[in-house]
Amino acid sequence: MFNVGRKKQRKWLTAWILLTIVIFVMGISMGAASVSMDRIIPILLGDGNFKESFVLFSVRLPRMFVLAAAGMALALAGAVLQGVTRNDLADPGIIGINAGAGVGITLFYLLVDGDLPNFAYVLPIVGFGSALLTAICIYFFSYKRNEGVQPVQLILVGVGVASALSGVMMILISSAERSDVQFIAQWLAGSVWGTDWPFFWALLPWLVLGIPFIFYKANVLNVLAMTEQTAVGLGLNIGRERLQLLVVSVALAAAAVSVTGGIAFIGLMAPHIAKQLVGPRFQFFLPLTLFIGASLLMLADTIGRVAISTATVPAGIVVACIGAPYFLYLLRKND
Repeated sequence: MFNVGRKKQRKWLTAWILLTIVIFVMGISMGAASVSMDRIIPILLGDGNFKESFVLFSVRLPRMFVLAAAGMALALAGAVLQGVTRNDLADPGIIGINAGAGVGITLFYLLVDGDLPNFAYVLPIVGFGSALLTAICIYFFSYKRNEGVQPVQLILVGVGVASALSGVMMILISSAERSDVQFIAQWLAGSVWGTDWPFFWALLPWLVLGIPFIFYKANVLNVLAMTEQTAVGLGLNIGRERLQLLVVSVALAAAAVSVTGGIAFIGLMAPHIAKQLVGPRFQFFLPLTLFIGASLLMLADTIGRVAISTATVPAGIVVACIGAPYFLYLLRKND
């Protein structure tokens, strides 16, 4: 059975890696200033004119790398949250963790007077701190002694906290200078704004530390996904393991939204698609989840940039158009 699962995993993982590469190439070639696909390799090898090199190296490549890294982080954070809370509807955006990071980043933006590129490496830390406080509040109000986290209550509390934080964002908008309102509105819409190389390098350490830790804890996640009594019976220190995994998932989500804005549903859809393809064991679907998350966010951004010739639709809106019906489908399915 295990070997059959591994074989299925290798097949789908190979297919999705190839699809991710195709979407990546489409993303760097399409847009207002297009780069022909047959020119990408020559430009990468240094055989391009100034315009081609500038578009590819300074605009498209950093943007696509940021999107891929953020998509992986959001997808993995969603998979961990679903396992830790035993709730298939858990997602950093839906339960308010992204909104918590957004409030912290917006306050920091107003504090430094909009000079965010100089603080690229600080932003994930700021987002993590505010998102962690939000996650602690959500966890506290959805936890019952001897029963653990209540899955339905987690969603209800998370949605309520997200709504409250959205209200805080509205207050910040109403009190901010006109020049600052645009940034806050872009963040709320999920408009990817951190598209330079420093933002990618700021994201990378969080992935380098978070991904191996979560993969190492795959067996723990399998046990946590069972009932509370089963996990205790297997000798698992539920409180400690759950706290560690929750902190890492919040860190990944906060780091991602610190440069992409308030993007939801990636962490909901990617794990579910992966589980449908290779099964519910975390060892099997976590690697696939990474590439599904990356490809979904890169595809949403590419669609948003090319769908309307005179404007750019934020990636967060494109993802929401797909993710909201999918969320309703899962809600109906789990009813």
